[in-house]
Amino acid sequence: MTRDDIALMYEYDRWANARVIDAAAALAPEQFTKDLGGSFSSVRDTLLHILAGEWIWLNLWKHPSPDAEFLVNLRTRRESVFAPTGFPDISSVESKWAEIERDQTDFLSGLTDADLEKMFPSRGGELRLVRLMQHLANHSTYHRGQISLMMRQLQAKPAPTDFHLFLTERGDAQA
Repeated sequence: MTRDDIALMYEYDRWANARVIDAAAALAPEQFTKDLGGSFSSVRDTLLHILAGEWIWLNLWKHPSPDAEFLVNLRTRRESVFAPTGFPDISSVESKWAEIERDQTDFLSGLTDADLEKMFPSRGGELRLVRLMQHLANHSTYHRGQISLMMRQLQAKPAPTDFHLFLTERGDAQA
């Protein structure tokens, strides 16, 4: 997988996240925070989980030499930064999301194929950056699927986020 492949994957990720956020914006405030009994109780909490994942991995990748202490501190910061009480409504989530996407876009714009081979700590060992970036994109996709189910439980319309739809809208129907 090349830098261009990763760039496309993350362009898709941003597009799909934006569609899910737009769909969630149509929810009433009580629907947005309603406990639906999922892995992350509400649409809001699931969005925050996706966002926190994108934030924590990006911070790891940007750090010149992450050690065990850095990882512990990063996880502690994540719990504080993404506490659900700090995000009472969709606009507060959107604001934080825009900030993290800007940082992510900046990171991606400086990435080279050689950078993708750098090793990073991961549970149980080390993995190349390219594999961790694939993991994160898949992680976000998985939880967007959970949000689609939650939207249906709330009698709301989920956003279609299929990769082929993204490519078609982008004008890559032949890709």
